Amino acid sequence: MFEGFTLETIGLPDATLRVRHGGRGSPVLLLHGHPRTHATWHRVAPLLAASHTVVCPDLRGFGGSSKPADRPDHANSSKRAKALDCLALMRHLGFERFAVVGHDRGSYTAFRLAMDHPAAVTRLAVLDGVPILEALERCDARFARAWWHWFFFAQPDKPERAILADPDAWYGGSPAAMGEEAYRDFRQAIHDPATVHGMLEDYRAGLGIDREHDAADRAAGRRLACPVLALWSLRDDLEALYGDVLAVWRPWAPDVGGRGLDCGHHMAEEAPEELARELLRFLDAPPAG
Repeated sequence: MFEGFTLETIGLPDATLRVRHGGRGSPVLLLHGHPRTHATWHRVAPLLAASHTVVCPDLRGFGGSSKPADRPDHANSSKRAKALDCLALMRHLGFERFAVVGHDRGSYTAFRLAMDHPAAVTRLAVLDGVPILEALERCDARFARAWWHWFFFAQPDKPERAILADPDAWYGGSPAAMGEEAYRDFRQAIHDPATVHGMLEDYRAGLGIDREHDAADRAAGRRLACPVLALWSLRDDLEALYGDVLAVWRPWAPDVGGRGLDCGHHMAEEAPEELARELLRFLDAPPAG
């Protein structure tokens, strides 16, 4: 898994991140979703590494990275805090400007990174996600039925107790689908009470402080300054919920394109070659103008 990559733990000002990095060329940061770790990228990262330096961390609260102290407003698990970790990580590795790709919950951190630090982010790819504010404002019975976990995970204490009673039954996954090493890494994460709590804090922040940050950006008229690629899984429910996914992104991103991929939600595991082709086409496109 990740042949030729370096695995290390890097201390940063406000977090300690477990990071896998390798390759050569212009840098790209890959951010995983819930309940995965950076290992979800193990089939995609080598395909990008021939022409790009690829950096795959566990986000704070997830996997082998440090778990932030709880706060009443969940700010230590906010996407803004995680974006600052990512910025510090890339600077630690010697990169002032870089592209970022985020899947699922990682797409929210990627979005926040590009919004808060436009001078650092050259391109943004969001996989199976729309801004948190957009999702919550479109919440209806269909959304609540399909994404009920957003609201359950945001409750205190009970989701940890439910998940940790049988993490394998709750989260599923298999070595056949994920790869043996990635599956072992995933199981270690979902059986760790501190990691389960850290992952749930991400949702608690999402319904509160993250939403507030998105709303403040919209009120101020802020938009993404870099090109944006939106990709979504045709066998998941983003199109069913939103119809034209790109239309949701256009108020936030003047330069946005993308399409659906014929796979399930965990596209880096299910369709790595197609995903890598789309990402390379986007990452290697000449600058506009």
